[in-house]
Amino acid sequence: MPTTPLLDPTTLDLTRVAARKSDIYSAVLQHAGRFALLDGVLHRAEGSQQIVGFKDIRADDWWCSDHIPGRPIFPGVLMIETAAHLCSYDYKKHHHSGEDVFLGFGGTNETRFRGLVQPSGRMIFVAEPKRIRKSLFTYAAQGFWNGELVFESEIIGVVV
Repeated sequence: MPTTPLLDPTTLDLTRVAARKSDIYSAVLQHAGRFALLDGVLHRAEGSQQIVGFKDIRADDWWCSDHIPGRPIFPGVLMIETAAHLCSYDYKKHHHSGEDVFLGFGGTNETRFRGLVQPSGRMIFVAEPKRIRKSLFTYAAQGFWNGELVFESEIIGVVV
């Protein structure tokens, strides 16, 4: 995976939300409770394959007291899961035939963590499809914290 950012996060309008958490999880994805990780989608520009979402990292998040006590760090595995939600949302909204299907996690490739994410703030996730098939999809995904690239991975999803 290249370490070149998919976009410059400082150019984003963080106040304009295209889909809220309730839109994502009530109508498209099946996660709930603590695992409804994606807080919103900022945009998917017309003519572009990129989708941009966010997760608000708060000091009272459920993982803070245990990972790491006294110095909470947003777990890398939750970065992967949040990115997978963004990819799954995009796949169902823009690349799938429309029938109700369950999307499973197929894996990751070339995953790297390049910085710490500590409360409080908004983590930006960007995803771009690399391969779309009827039963499998692959996206390049990146996460940004305070304008810096802190996470990247190739996310693989499967239609179950």
